[in-house]
Amino acid sequence: MRLIVMGQQAFGKDCLEKLIASDDDVIAVYCEPDKGDRVDPVKEFALEQGIPVEQPADFKDQAVVDQLASYDADLMVMAFVNIFVPEAARDTPKMGSICFHPSLLPKYRGPSAVNWPIIMGDTKSGFSWFYPSDGLDEGDSLLQWECDIGPDDTVIDLYFKKIYPAAVASVLDVVNLFRADNPPHIVPDESQATYERRCTKKHAKIDWNKPVGQAYNLIRGTNPAPGAWTTINGDEVQIYDCVRGPGDGVSSKVVEITNDGVWVQLIGGRICIKRVRPAGGGKTSAVDWASDIGLEVGHIIGT
Repeated sequence: MRLIVMGQQAFGKDCLEKLIASDDDVIAVYCEPDKGDRVDPVKEFALEQGIPVEQPADFKDQAVVDQLASYDADLMVMAFVNIFVPEAARDTPKMGSICFHPSLLPKYRGPSAVNWPIIMGDTKSGFSWFYPSDGLDEGDSLLQWECDIGPDDTVIDLYFKKIYPAAVASVLDVVNLFRADNPPHIVPDESQATYERRCTKKHAKIDWNKPVGQAYNLIRGTNPAPGAWTTINGDEVQIYDCVRGPGDGVSSKVVEITNDGVWVQLIGGRICIKRVRPAGGGKTSAVDWASDIGLEVGHIIGT
């Protein structure tokens, strides 16, 4: 099959590499325009392989759509795409286009689909390859893959250790389903659909007066990005690695400082902060941070 791969960063590059190693013919790669001197890995790899690279800023220009059509592709594989691709461009290949999304659609449509299931306390996630439409992550799915979210999983655990490798491997299954000439259409149950905005700093502020599970899910669901944060004496600090434990007492109070970290009380339990990044500094152990700022048992976090 004649394929166009549209994508970016490591995921786009790894999917491209997988497809090049198959019997299919990748005839062009599309990625976002360069940002400064940084070269996207998918562009760099495509050029190394002698594959033409196109970097349109958008697809509103008819000349851009005509250029895409000139490749006479059978299928366009959209692996990690942030730019909007309208129907006129998506439908140019003979079999249309298929797009990757790191959630079990129709749940968690939107740009932070790995963060929100953890933040919300879900125990399942996965990925979908779906037929894109003009709506946000809407359309039937071609295939879906499900995995568990462990009680201590962070974004790194869920995405890079579970979703990412399985998704890259699945790109060959995607192409083979189209090759079989009767690709499945899994119709989404719209009653289960959720749309979540991009998870940013304003969503990542820890409320130490919440139940311990909610705060813990927020910390691990924003680790490593955008990074959960709090304040102590008005100074911001980002909270990364932590563990959850039992205990009772006054919410938001530091109850213990041990070699493991700084233990903070919440409703229904405690969180041991193990790794932090103070404003303007690098990541460091919570114990060293506590010593540097003179944090002691009895201090209130979030002030």
